[in-house]
Amino acid sequence: MEKTRRSRAIQSTIITVRPAPGQKSRALVQFGAIVVPAAIGRSGRTVLKREGDGATPIASMKVLSGFRHGDRPTRLQTPLPIRRIRGDMLWCDQPEDPNYNRLVKAPFRPSHEEMKRQDGLYDVCLVMDWNVTSRARNRGSAIFFHMIKPGYEPTAGCVAVHPRDMRRLLPFIRKGTVVRVL
Repeated sequence: MEKTRRSRAIQSTIITVRPAPGQKSRALVQFGAIVVPAAIGRSGRTVLKREGDGATPIASMKVLSGFRHGDRPTRLQTPLPIRRIRGDMLWCDQPEDPNYNRLVKAPFRPSHEEMKRQDGLYDVCLVMDWNVTSRARNRGSAIFFHMIKPGYEPTAGCVAVHPRDMRRLLPFIRKGTVVRVL
């Protein structure tokens, strides 16, 4: 009995992202019995992730933290530390900059991504440990687990799910939960 509980606990700390049949930019996200459709990088998946290639890295990445848009959604249920996104929050994607793949504050001249987006993609945005704790130039930046675009349009390399599916998954995601892209 104890062994069964332990194996369930171990399994429940892993979110698996499998390619969906038919489209390289679609996937299925599984967490225990929950299976939901997702969008991944426009170039599909890769083991050789490079900045700007549009691919989702094939890797096991720990969830480090999260962000939420200030006005939406309200009352998130999750044990994960979630910060409210401010208008001056940016994410550096300039490989030559010392702040590469880091949260930075505006004004910031090098290439970056705005965290406070109006399109809803980062209403909930979870930071996965791809090239974050151990950075290397040009290995890819801003690999997040976030909300989808309408029609499950491809991402630039992230994993994206529908808001209702994010709400279903969030109560189980904590710091250290692994997102394993196969």
